[in-house]
Amino acid sequence: MQVTFSDRRRLLLGLALALSFPLLASAAPPAAGQPAPALTAVSFAGANIDLAALRGKVVVLNFWASWCEPCRREMPLLDSLAQQYHERVVVLGLSADDRHDRKDAVNISHAVSYPTGMLAEAGSNGFGMPQVLPLTYVIDASGRISAVLRASEGALTESQLRASIEAALHEGGSNPVAPVR
Repeated sequence: MQVTFSDRRRLLLGLALALSFPLLASAAPPAAGQPAPALTAVSFAGANIDLAALRGKVVVLNFWASWCEPCRREMPLLDSLAQQYHERVVVLGLSADDRHDRKDAVNISHAVSYPTGMLAEAGSNGFGMPQVLPLTYVIDASGRISAVLRASEGALTESQLRASIEAALHEGGSNPVAPVR
């Protein structure tokens, strides 16, 4: 039997997928109580986003997409809380859109004041691709995930997000700060 170059490529690709599948299948998204994984990206405005550099502040990290109605409904709430807690809390939004939908993501992001960018353009992403959208992580000042808020658990409410932020402010060794009104 003669094996052609094309057959070798298919065989190698199949072997590579078979060997990597258990790794991909076992990779669970980060959970509350775990250290936040590495994440670096660039905002649509060109600013660097580095989760490790934000230690000392509570971070609200929201994964969203331009086509996701619940995501777009949450964005004004996230923006309001970003402004109210601006001295102690950083809100970041990363679009899980495909690169070809970048223009839609940029257009929608103009409605908020917090930094937004593309997850597909992240330099490092230990969070992986979200399995559900919207997905929000609240990370305390010490860099530990304090809360994971998923769309499957119902729409994100202001009281739920505010309670998660307040808990993170207490957990990370920070004193809570009343939001700026």
